[in-house]
Amino acid sequence: MSRPVTWRSQQAAARPQAPWRGRETGQELSARKPAAGSAATAGQGAVGRRATGQSDGGAERSAGSRPRAGGGRASLLRLVLWRHGQTTYNAEHRFQGQRDVPLNAVGKEQARRAARHLATLGPAEIWSSDLVRASATAGYLARLTGLEVKLDKDLRERHGGAWEGLTIDEIRERYPDDLKHWQPPGGETSEFVADRTSAAMTRIADESEPGSLVVVVGHGAALTWGMSRLLGLDDRVTGGMGNSCWSLLSRRVGGDRWRLLEFNVGALPEPIEVVEMGEQD
Repeated sequence: MSRPVTWRSQQAAARPQAPWRGRETGQELSARKPAAGSAATAGQGAVGRRATGQSDGGAERSAGSRPRAGGGRASLLRLVLWRHGQTTYNAEHRFQGQRDVPLNAVGKEQARRAARHLATLGPAEIWSSDLVRASATAGYLARLTGLEVKLDKDLRERHGGAWEGLTIDEIRERYPDDLKHWQPPGGETSEFVADRTSAAMTRIADESEPGSLVVVVGHGAALTWGMSRLLGLDDRVTGGMGNSCWSLLSRRVGGDRWRLLEFNVGALPEPIEVVEMGEQD
């Protein structure tokens, strides 16, 4: 008989550093057939929402196991979308945009901890926004894996125009009408950022080896909007990711259909016990 995929995980009580807009809900989703799901938060030592069941090729779908020879996942390209660690602007709830704000002490520790988890997945490549908070986060994983960090300006955060450097309270006071539409004066539109970031993700995927796992390090809004564009979703369906948390997408080699397998994850469950779909008793 075939048995469903199973795993055991340990949930931690820690809550992630929330995205500055305060949106943390998520679902199990694919570009073609979204499924209803509950909210998922994941931070230091916590696990986010994981998809269950059967993926293309009949293989287990989470990042926590490696593809075996002849398995369905050997034909899947996986993208880990990893948000940078905390900065002082994050802690103060300031709009960062494309200001080159470095990681603070908390953010460095978050990145160091997350990198240890992501290194166990055996990434083949690391791509990053060229803003220092993202590239420094990527650097922790690069030092563990020996991989080069490849920079792509199209992975940058949204340019925030007049809002950059302001707190949410200051924006609310000075730009109440613009805030209603979440459009900073002189800044990029969410549509433009979604186009730019999703194009970068697609380009990276197209250039990657079949069956490989690639880590893409970036920013809360840009990653979420780019991911939502690939999945054909409104960005409000998933919300944002916590600092140094990641999400996992997969796409069959040669295809154009993306699946969201994990969202806002901050650690891997331990231990993981996986049974491939279709394995015989």
